[in-house]
Amino acid sequence: MMQIAVSPLSEELKAALQDKIDQKTKPPGSLGRLEQLALQAGLIQNSLTPELRHPHLLVFAGDHGIAAEGLVNPFPQAVTAQMVYNFLQGGAAINVFCRQHQLQLTVVDAGVNHEFPAHPLLHDRKIACGTNNYLHGPAMSPDQCRLAMTAGAGEVELAHAAGCNIIGFGEMGIGNTSSAALLMSYFTGISIADCVGTGTGSNMQQLAQKKAVLQQVMAHHVKPPTPELALATYGGFEIAMITGAILQAAALKMMVVIDGFIVSSALLAAVAMQPAVKDYCVFAHCSEEKGHKAMLQFLGVQPLLQLDMRLGEGTGAAMAIPVIQSAVLFLQEMASFNSAQVSNRSI
Repeated sequence: MMQIAVSPLSEELKAALQDKIDQKTKPPGSLGRLEQLALQAGLIQNSLTPELRHPHLLVFAGDHGIAAEGLVNPFPQAVTAQMVYNFLQGGAAINVFCRQHQLQLTVVDAGVNHEFPAHPLLHDRKIACGTNNYLHGPAMSPDQCRLAMTAGAGEVELAHAAGCNIIGFGEMGIGNTSSAALLMSYFTGISIADCVGTGTGSNMQQLAQKKAVLQQVMAHHVKPPTPELALATYGGFEIAMITGAILQAAALKMMVVIDGFIVSSALLAAVAMQPAVKDYCVFAHCSEEKGHKAMLQFLGVQPLLQLDMRLGEGTGAAMAIPVIQSAVLFLQEMASFNSAQVSNRSI
């Protein structure tokens, strides 16, 4: 499979960064999570003066074989392609938030069951027109999974080459909450019934059917022996691309903004492959999709925002990036007690 080495964060500057934070004109700790973010940014960039450059959001879209049968999704599979067109026309929530916060947006066709005409916002990385139905066999072959991860890494390399050092990921794919639930169950050991949520608005009868189908999927497959094979068995092309993208971003020492349930499932795979990747990540928010809170607890991390969102598309990441920017700017621009000639506490 794809080999990307992620280095642990250097602790060399930790004490100096913390001292710089503490010397700002404020009581120690009074900026709360912003202080933690400033410290993390400095450690990632190995700098006392970190800066965020050209923030970028990559939205990966792909279709799922299981969704074609309508067993786990109330919306038809065609909605994936329709929403991609909405992204390209600038009409989705992620477009609004990216425009508001001046974030670069790229949409990646990871494997949508549709052929799109060329568009300046769209990158064609299509592996196939959707994955296979994992009720009958693995969602993708090991080679397809490797190609998808490599393609995701390639998208990050393009953004990095353009000067980006903070990147977030989003997704679109009818049926992808089912893949995410299967991956969550595999990596966390939590029963699949406790990982499955309503996704794009399932009612109680549809939710019961979704749980039953995914229990069949888990029973059908012998437990894959490696994270890569688990990703190939249960994942989607968009999820595999996000896994590769997260790994590459961390390897390039970029700050990685993790969105909600789907992106976090890709991160579970990435952390299983390279545990150090987690230290490069900021967890944007806690999704209302069932299972996401347990995912974050399994990873031992705290979300930055709690907005009761569960849309996907990278919308949580888009809302979090301005907060991260504020954390870095206070470290850059806020006066110290000495420079402002303000008395510090004596004890």
